[in-house]
Amino acid sequence: MRSLKSMALAASCFMLLTAAPVLASSKAHKPSPAECVKMLQDGNARFVAGKSNHPHTDSKRLIQAGKENQGDHAYATVITCSDSRVPVERVFDAGVMDIFVIRVAGNVVDVDEAGSIEYGLAHVNTPVLVVLGHTQCGAVTAVTNAVQGHGHALERNIPPLVDNIQPAVERAIAAHPEAHGKDVIPFGIEENVYQGIQDLFMSSPASRELVKSGKAKVVGAIYDVATGKVQWLPEAKSDEILKNVEANPKRAMNAMYEAH
Repeated sequence: MRSLKSMALAASCFMLLTAAPVLASSKAHKPSPAECVKMLQDGNARFVAGKSNHPHTDSKRLIQAGKENQGDHAYATVITCSDSRVPVERVFDAGVMDIFVIRVAGNVVDVDEAGSIEYGLAHVNTPVLVVLGHTQCGAVTAVTNAVQGHGHALERNIPPLVDNIQPAVERAIAAHPEAHGKDVIPFGIEENVYQGIQDLFMSSPASRELVKSGKAKVVGAIYDVATGKVQWLPEAKSDEILKNVEANPKRAMNAMYEAH
């Protein structure tokens, strides 16, 4: 039998996860979604130019972090690959409590990632989500090789992790019949960003509602590991994906968790 302490902890977690999505900060007014994207773009420009400000990395910020709610500070949620060549806060010249970061191989969006994104948008109160792919992505490369018949044996937990990437690679191959072998990979990386956005919208009604209400924005981007530059993908594509998902009868409909 579980102890009273463990049951209380479970109950408190349940209450947190079932709280209604809100975007308003309890202490500070957040910038608009468009302003947050501009902050990320400006930070990356400084990083590429070698003129990073390294904000919010001093002892004063650490003291704040120990006393204050990250939801009053963070202005972006970023889901990206686990690849060590993608140092998110440095890429955007950001600091402590500035970015809510989710990392997973191949920047895929499955259940755990979608839940983390919902937490970032609805509870950390970030007005923007960036699905950030990167050049030379090993996960997309592995799936591309497998789809083209050049795959190799993988540890048992990796195929279920990266199976979200396969539809993206298949679309890339279909859209670019002139590309073969490794030349498909850059197209697959871009399609995989769009796949992540689609998978999020299909599984997260809460995220869809925040975007439709204008309280949050979802954008795609690709980080070049060789130059440090972030390529921002057309926001119109994210809007198109949302529109298509809203017409898909297989989309998840209940925004809030329901105990069974």
